Amino acid sequence: MVQSQGPRSLTIGQLAAGGNVGVETVRFYQRKGLLETPTRETGIRRYGSEDLRRLRFIKHAQAAGFTLEEIRELLELDAGEDRSRARELARGRVEALDAKIAELDRARNALRRLAAECEAGGQGPCPILASFDV
Repeated sequence: MVQSQGPRSLTIGQLAAGGNVGVETVRFYQRKGLLETPTRETGIRRYGSEDLRRLRFIKHAQAAGFTLEEIRELLELDAGEDRSRARELARGRVEALDAKIAELDRARNALRRLAAECEAGGQGPCPILASFDV
C-alpha cells in the first residue's frame, strides 16, 4: 500500500537533488504521470518523502532497464496486491539483463583478444575485425 505523504517540505529543486536528477526530469515524470504534481502552497509546489521515494524508485527501475510504461505499471502494482504480475515483470527484466550481461561478456572477451593480439608486436595493423569473431 502507498504510505501517507507526510509533511510536504521539499521544493522541486530539493526533490530533484534528493533523487540525483534535474528539475526538468521531475517535470518530465510528472507529465508522464509517474509523479504527482502537487498544488501550490503559497505560490510554491511542495513535495514530501513519498515523492522522493517514488523518484528514487523510478531512477533505480530505469537503471535496471525497465521502460517508463513498465515503471508506471510497477508503481500501480505497488498500491495493489497483484504480486504475480510484479513477479512476472521482475523475472522478465532479469532474463533481459542476463542476456545483456552475456552480450557484454562476449564484447569484453573480444576486446581482450584484440588487446592481446595488438600487444604481440607483430607487423601491420591490429586485427580489429578478427578479434570480434565469436
